Amino acid sequence: MLFPTTVFAVFFFLVFHGHWALAGHPRARKAFLLAASLFFYGFWSWKFALMLLGSALVNHAAARRMDGLDRAGAPEASRRRLLAGIVALNLGLLGFFKYTGFLFADVLFPLLRPVCAAIGSDAVWTLVRAQEEIYPWISRIVLPVGISFFTFQALSYVVDVYRRRTPPARSWLDFANYLAFFPQLVAGPIVRAANLVPQMEQMPERGQPLEAPRAMILILGGLFKKTVVANWLASRLADPVFAWPEIYSGPDILLAVYAYAVQIYCDFSAYSDIAIGTALLLGFRFPANFNAPYAAATLQEFWRRWHISLSSWLRDYLYIPLGGSRRGEGRTYVNLLVTFLLGGLWHGAAWTFLLWGAFHGLYLALERLVLGWLGRGVRPSGGAFRPLAVWLGRIWIFHVVCFSWILFRGGNLETAGALLRGLAAWRGAVPDVTLWGGTAVAMVVIGLATQLWDGDRLWTGARWIVSRPAWALGAAGALVCTVILALGPEGVAPFIYFQF
Repeated sequence: MLFPTTVFAVFFFLVFHGHWALAGHPRARKAFLLAASLFFYGFWSWKFALMLLGSALVNHAAARRMDGLDRAGAPEASRRRLLAGIVALNLGLLGFFKYTGFLFADVLFPLLRPVCAAIGSDAVWTLVRAQEEIYPWISRIVLPVGISFFTFQALSYVVDVYRRRTPPARSWLDFANYLAFFPQLVAGPIVRAANLVPQMEQMPERGQPLEAPRAMILILGGLFKKTVVANWLASRLADPVFAWPEIYSGPDILLAVYAYAVQIYCDFSAYSDIAIGTALLLGFRFPANFNAPYAAATLQEFWRRWHISLSSWLRDYLYIPLGGSRRGEGRTYVNLLVTFLLGGLWHGAAWTFLLWGAFHGLYLALERLVLGWLGRGVRPSGGAFRPLAVWLGRIWIFHVVCFSWILFRGGNLETAGALLRGLAAWRGAVPDVTLWGGTAVAMVVIGLATQLWDGDRLWTGARWIVSRPAWALGAAGALVCTVILALGPEGVAPFIYFQF
């Protein structure tokens, strides 16, 4: 079920009224919300909805058991073994659905082919028969939508309970609502248990002020970014060039790379905005997930602004446990590389995602080295240099990130190579520039400008709408929504991060 659709509008209308109508019946309200979330997820596949419910039950049981062992004074090794088991179960489930095909088709079989060829024809035919058996089986594995997101939420919950940073949820129903809550279920933000579980345990009361104006701003802004900007950039610029880069000129490829950089930001931040706004209408609060990432002057700053919930998750549950920056510079560089290699693999089972992660990890290590060197006396001390340095840094980092998006979006090494060759051969076999134009440039600029909406920036400048009558706000919202849907291309493309 996609957000900007009539089906979701009807679904949310019913959920909104049912949720608040049951405010005086906490248990029934929680059951209703869980049923709604499972229906939302089961709209793709009821089997995966059952898998999600099973994941909630197993992870909550493990967390409760860890807490019980702690209260009973059991040896720490018992809790550690239980944690290792539940982490292995979560990662095993994720690995089966997401990485089985990659491991067989892109790693194991390519390694075995030269080995079997060296052994002889019998080994080659054995490998061929194995491939004939395994490939059809792999093709039947369907990746559950958003499995990476709810797996990371489950992992953060059990790890935080193990670390004694958060208590287990009071009941399985509260934890299931945390894990399956439909606004952020399939593409984040990755909300921590310490933030959302207490809200599920003590659900919002009917008498509390409803932040409807702020929610309306977020939802309408997200709809504009997704249906107007992201979909236009995808259909008119990014998708055609990335699908067939050989027929486009260097300037057109460059514009398509810019377009994809803006598209993925508008697409994903739009989902986060709509998720946060939808949750607000139900009385729940999520943390911001984006903070003008393309205004970053360093790559480290970019990752503090981009997909904040994932960046902080990788920092707290992978980078810091590896040692962070506490074990010397050399180990810090290794930790950065490992963290971003796994972060790249989290995004997708392909060599291009691994290379994308490796590029970011290596660049962050090099950036840390250079900035450390500058900090030891080479950095200009005059204040007049600061604004210029910041703007040059922003322009540079934007292009560094755009370069990395070629790997991220390319899908395979052949496409990424063709795009890079097209950028390098500015005057190639296809010299005509066909995509550049006033509308295309304007859409890229508008998409970049929507970063001004991140966090509470847009709401801060629009608080005056709180004083408007409810009927006026409703009419204005309906009018703006109609205009947005009319401006967007026909049809609704899935959000990019659904595949992760």
